[in-house]
Amino acid sequence: MSNARQDAIAAVTNYKSNGTALNFRDTESSSIFASNVFGDKAMKARLPKAVYKALQKTIRQGEKLDSSVADAVASAMKEWAIEKGATHYAHVFYPLTGLTAEKHDSFLSPTEDGSALSEFSGKELIQGEPDASSFPSGGIRATFEARGYTAWDPTSSAYILENPNGTTLCIPTAFISWTGEALDKKTPVLRSMQALNKQAQRILKVFGKENVGPITASAGPEQEYFLIDRNFYFARPDLVTTGRTLYGAKPPKGQEFEDHYFGAIPERVLACMLETERELYKLGVPVKTRHNEVAPAQYEVAPVYENANVATDHQQLIMLTLQRVALKYGMACLLHEKPFAGINGSGKHVNWSLGGSVGNLLEPGDNPHENAQFLVFCAAVIRAVHLHGDLLRMTVAHSGNDHRLGANEAPPAIISIFLGDQLADIFEQIENGSLTASKAAGTMTIGVDTLPPLPKHAGDRNRTSPFAFTGNKFEFRAVGSNQSIAGPLVVLNTIVAESLDYVATALEKETGGDPSKLNAAVAKVVQTIIKEHKAVLFNGDGYSEEWHKEAEKRGLPNLKSTIDALPVLIAPKNIEMFEKYGVLSPREVHSRYEIYMERYCKDINTESQAALSIAKTMILPAAYRYQGELAATAASLKAALGNADMTMLKTVTEMVGELEKSIAGLESAIGHHSGGNLAAEAKHFHAEVIPAMLAVRSVADKLETVVADDLWPLPTYREMLFIK
Repeated sequence: MSNARQDAIAAVTNYKSNGTALNFRDTESSSIFASNVFGDKAMKARLPKAVYKALQKTIRQGEKLDSSVADAVASAMKEWAIEKGATHYAHVFYPLTGLTAEKHDSFLSPTEDGSALSEFSGKELIQGEPDASSFPSGGIRATFEARGYTAWDPTSSAYILENPNGTTLCIPTAFISWTGEALDKKTPVLRSMQALNKQAQRILKVFGKENVGPITASAGPEQEYFLIDRNFYFARPDLVTTGRTLYGAKPPKGQEFEDHYFGAIPERVLACMLETERELYKLGVPVKTRHNEVAPAQYEVAPVYENANVATDHQQLIMLTLQRVALKYGMACLLHEKPFAGINGSGKHVNWSLGGSVGNLLEPGDNPHENAQFLVFCAAVIRAVHLHGDLLRMTVAHSGNDHRLGANEAPPAIISIFLGDQLADIFEQIENGSLTASKAAGTMTIGVDTLPPLPKHAGDRNRTSPFAFTGNKFEFRAVGSNQSIAGPLVVLNTIVAESLDYVATALEKETGGDPSKLNAAVAKVVQTIIKEHKAVLFNGDGYSEEWHKEAEKRGLPNLKSTIDALPVLIAPKNIEMFEKYGVLSPREVHSRYEIYMERYCKDINTESQAALSIAKTMILPAAYRYQGELAATAASLKAALGNADMTMLKTVTEMVGELEKSIAGLESAIGHHSGGNLAAEAKHFHAEVIPAMLAVRSVADKLETVVADDLWPLPTYREMLFIK
């Protein structure tokens, strides 16, 4: 066996935790929740009353920030952070890499007498200046144009990030260029929420509800991930370089026994989960659920929904914390959408809704057919998804997610809406012009006397739907596990804002300001929407071939790959919509298209180079050695017995020849260039390089099943997924 594999297996099987057990008995989770957050409690205790009230108006009411309060906030924030051991502060931002970025600065400033003082001004709180030259800008900034700004987001609380050697005050910020364009994920989220609020307020005004405070989008993203031992991880160059395995034969056992899903969580994994949750609690992240997922070595953590902007920041913290804590337990956290071929990949289901002091606007209540406000907002979402399903699909388009979508483990690339039996029936009644009742929820009797009756929902759930109504929210299931939820939220907020604008305009016209005409106006507008947009509603099996044919008849787009989906972003209608609602300028839209296309090319290029290197330096030499052993054995047998069975030698020789040929094909495909034409380059990677990679993998995976185990250089799927 290769040393790397042998050492990895020995290390895993002999693993002993070096960590100190956490004290859960003496320290309740509730007592540490948000303890490292400069939230409402800390602000109320430390800020002057007038400053506190002014800041709360910005945070809770969406009023413009008064910069005069910044010095008082900065002073209180600094003192709070220093009490918690902080020596530095960091403006945390979210560039278009999709990752989290930080610029750390010390509180200390030298004095003339050779000592130092801890200082932190309002100016330093409000604005930072990281070097923007090396972040993706899509042509907005030339490489030599380095100036960029971070701007304090007071609606997302500052927090303390702990490290064994100290702590840092982290301040969530927006990131913009010197010329004013958004270079980040946060800024468009905030803009889209502003647009959503403006249009929702118009509809509420028609319903006689004014001065109700801001209406905000909420999000609750479920995070799927894999945990494998770090020894296996570092013995796999493909995992280290690309986040997924580029080679690996299917193991004798995968997920077909369905024994991992919601099974007992392995002790080592559970210990890691518990510490992850504890760290997230300190940061105010409301994680709620943990469990085994479908695939072996796959798990899930899910937070309670919260303000979409805050949820986006928290989601980045969840991913970072999962990866950091996993290291303490000798594991690697894999967030790629498809780290292992042949078993389920990982998604990030984003539960989305909107509401405020008036409650959840997508809450149907006990009698949805009588809830005109709910029907209006739900119909607006239906219209939005039908008109802009291609744009919603675009938001989840990247190389990793191409492995999931439509693969009978995740929603299809066709965007449709599942409403459930109750709402489907209600909207069908509305379409027919006779809305009289809602299907009752009822109860379920199990048939065991000692078990109580259970409340039964009025409709089932549909795991094959990419956009499903699940009680009082919509669940967007197509989001990839490795991506920021900001992009999907920006598009979702914007298309719903556009649809609410349409509905508000129609209701205002129909009622003319007369409340007595409201019911008739609602009936007419909702009926029109359903008649025109019912094609997007589908309650059946989204995996079935029949649905794909039916969706085509309905005119629903089926954008199967990233290169099919990304051009939707720069369609004139979408550029116009983003500009109209102040979410993205045309220049910002085009920059994102360039960045995402370039990222696709970089991803596939990195994978192909890694695949080529592993094939040439690890797999092919192992095959040669085995071929040599077989040849030597055959020669010895022939010399001793006069003949020898050459079947295996011939088989391996043929496979080695196929591998050499496929390697040459991959080298040729990689060597192609499209003269700077990004779209052509992306198409080449999709049409030529990916098939060439798969051709190499096909032969390599067959060789793994025949080459002597002691010669195979890479940890196998069986080892990585099942040796804990």
